[in-house]
Order: sequence, then C-alpha cells, then structure tokens
Amino acid sequence: MAPTRIHELLEARASRSPDAPFLFEPSGTVTYAALQAMAEAAAQDLLAAGVRPTDRVLLVAENCAAHIALIMACSRVGAWSCGVNARMSPGEIAAIAERADARLCCFTTGVSEAARQHAARAGAVPSALPGVMRSAVRSEARPEPGPALVDAAAIIFTSGTSGTPKGVMVSHRGLLHFGRVSASVRSLGERDRVYAFLPMTHIFGIGTVLMAALTGGAALVLRASFSPTDMLHALAHEQVSNLLGPPTMYARLLAHIEAERAAVRFPALRYVYTGSAPLDLGLKQRIESLFGQPLHYGYGLSEYAGSVFLTRVEAPRADTAAGYVVEGGEARIVGPAGNDVAPGETGEIWLRGPGLMLGYFRDEAATAQVMRPGGWYASGDLGRFDADGALFVVGRLKEMIIRSGFNVYPAEIETVIGRFDGVHLCAVVGVPEADGNEQIVAFVEMKPGAVLDEPALGAHLVDHLSPYKRPARIEVIGALPTTANGKVLKRELQARCR
Repeated sequence: MAPTRIHELLEARASRSPDAPFLFEPSGTVTYAALQAMAEAAAQDLLAAGVRPTDRVLLVAENCAAHIALIMACSRVGAWSCGVNARMSPGEIAAIAERADARLCCFTTGVSEAARQHAARAGAVPSALPGVMRSAVRSEARPEPGPALVDAAAIIFTSGTSGTPKGVMVSHRGLLHFGRVSASVRSLGERDRVYAFLPMTHIFGIGTVLMAALTGGAALVLRASFSPTDMLHALAHEQVSNLLGPPTMYARLLAHIEAERAAVRFPALRYVYTGSAPLDLGLKQRIESLFGQPLHYGYGLSEYAGSVFLTRVEAPRADTAAGYVVEGGEARIVGPAGNDVAPGETGEIWLRGPGLMLGYFRDEAATAQVMRPGGWYASGDLGRFDADGALFVVGRLKEMIIRSGFNVYPAEIETVIGRFDGVHLCAVVGVPEADGNEQIVAFVEMKPGAVLDEPALGAHLVDHLSPYKRPARIEVIGALPTTANGKVLKRELQARCR
C-alpha cells in the first residue's frame, strides 16, 4: 500500500531493513530501526506536551538524526513541522514563531550551539528525545480547522531574499510525489550515499535530500552545515555517490581547493547536481572539469515541494538550461497580458501539479496574489522555453531592472562578469534613481589572491553587453551575503547601495 503520510516512508524502511544504516553522522551511524525508535519517542513526547493535529511545531534546528525524527514525529501525530535554521537571529525566529502561531518549539541542542542559545532564551526543558529541548506549550495557539488543509505536512518559510518570509503550506502528497520523482531521476538505490548538508528546514533539504533518500533506500552522510574540508573528506572516504547543493556551494568548494591546493578524490561519485539559484556557465564548466562528469541542474521552489524541472541523466546539457518538466508537473511561460509567449521569448513561469502548495499560512491575500484561474501558480520567476521544451530561468520578475526603457535581467550581466578572469561570484541589483530609472550595480567576490582589473573588466563589458546593460558601479565585496541554503541576499546588497 502506497504511503499517504511522510512518516510512513520511514516506517516502511524500518520494517523492511531495520538494521540497514540510514544516517552517517560525525558521532556515529543511525539505522532505520534506531531512527524509527527516535521518531516514536518524539511523537509520544509531543502528545504528552499537548500537541494536537494541525498544531504547528517550530523546529529550531540544524541537520541531525533528532531533527529528522522530529519531522517524522510531527507527521505521525498530525502536527505541522515548521523548520527554521538555528543560525537565524532571535528576532527572526521569534517573528516566525508568531507568524506560525506555534504551539511548541523544539531545539536540536545536541548538535547546535546556536540552538542551545535559543533554547536558553526560551526557558526550554529537556524532551524525551536526547539532544532536544522544548519550550512550554502555548495554550492560546489555535489548531487549523477545515478539510481543505487535512493533507498539510509542514510549513516551510521562504528564505526572504527580497522581503518578509511567507509560510508555504507543503502537502504530504507533494513531498511524497517529489521524493518518487527525484529518486527515479537519480536512480537512487540502497548502495547510494548522499552528502547531506543542505538544511532540512528548506525544501531542497527535506525534498531533494530526505524524501528522495527514504524513497530510494539511499543513506545520508549527514552534516549540520557546509564545510569544504569535510565535503572533500567525505567524497574521498565515505563512498558519497550523490553531491547536491546550490551554485554558491560549488563556488566555495572550488575556492577552497585552489587556496589550499587540496587533493580531490571521489571514487564513488556518480551524480552531481545544483539548484536553488541561477547557474553560471563558467562555474558549471569548472565543476564538470573537476569531477569529470555532468553538473545537472533543475528549477524548483518551496511553493512546489521540490524541483519542477530537471536535466536528464541520459542526456546532459552543455548549457545552463534547467531541463524539462518532471512527471506530473505542468508549466507555461506567460506574458504581461496573460497569454502564453512563443518559444524563445521571455515571460513569467506559471506552474501547477501535485507538488503545488496548499497556500500561504493564514495569508489569503498573499495566496490570491500568486494564484491564477485554472489552479496555476504565478512564480514571479522569468524564463523561456527553447524549441525542445527545455527551460532557461532568466531571473526574478521583481529583480528585473528597468534602464532607459529597457528590461535588464541581472542573470545576463552576472554571467558576463562571472566569465572575467579572477571573478569568483557576482550579483547584480537595481537601485532606483530620482528620474525613475534604475542604476545597475554589480557586486563582485574575487577568487583567493585575485585583484580586480577594473579597466580590463570595463573593456570586457563593452565587448559583451549593450550600453544600457553595463553596470554604473562595480563593488568588490569580501563575500556575498547568502541564506543558509545558498541564495544570495540581494536585498542586503540593495540596502548597502542606499
């Protein structure tokens, strides 16, 4: 019988292969049976604390076995897990707890000093699950009535790269569906080990990593955060077969290898993937040269419980297309008038399918802003289809820059600057001017030891960009600000400009 709730994936694995290792942590190995026992203990603890179906349980966490057990425990008791990265500030976590109307807060204090500090501020007490503390239950938190949301599994708060985070209500159906899709595309099996540093507070971590691994029976080499040194060690010595992360992770890895002259060995690696942010062709080519195999790419978002487009393993691409729509998904490229545009033309990406969110939590206005007739979700992302249906993501509609009456897409400028000698990463933003135009500002992070040759870069831009696309200012920055899952925080760069 097919599972209908995400915790049933773990239960099935624990029943079928109880002694098989699922998690390889720095502290040791956790089998399916051991993780299932942790999830059962956590579920009993939630019930004893007074957690009810549809209550929100805030998980202030970094990746660890206890975090996964809590996600499964919430599913088992019918509560909705709301993961937030423990490295967020106290103010950010308090705002999300309020927005989620959380009944209870749990903290993965066993692996995270940041979580320990948050737990201390909250006056948390030890739970029945080792390495976890929980706050006092909030009696005033309201359960969520109504059959329309009966399938909700979790609330994933958007990363807020350009505004206030919204609570995306993700369904069991969507997570289970994408787990099947991702496991199938990657041919995940019991011999696979996935390097798992991506925060499971984000859809990339919980969907592409956790759900896919449980579906395919793969193991996770689980880490609380990204470390290039640890990643290289795991590739060399822990039989990692799947490496996944945002483009910034790969850029940091390359910088580390270059700066430390680090040896790179990867005897079991067979699948390399990136997503969650625009991909630069130069970075793709460098990673492919490093590993001697394709860097696969996809397009997804929290509002769709995973990737809606993926490149095909059997037909890797030499460009930066995000691949083709996955099984069950549908997509359109829509112009300002609401009509589909022709292949090759740019428009807004609209989506629908089994992974689509149930809406933004208690925010009907925000939900109405993005939903369209026929059940279509207007993503706010700009893209185009090529002749064979592959998707190219151009950028965000809100990030599109208006200059001299022309539409300017930051990704195009970032690609050109990213090819310049010595440039490690680049981010382009628009800054409003008094006349209604926007000034184009580029922030550049250089490779270790490199110095920007501005006159030479200027000549490079003249050769590759029309005058209205060229940045008015180029600023060298030590490190681009990013979220925990690797997205560049462009609002911080815009604030710096102002």
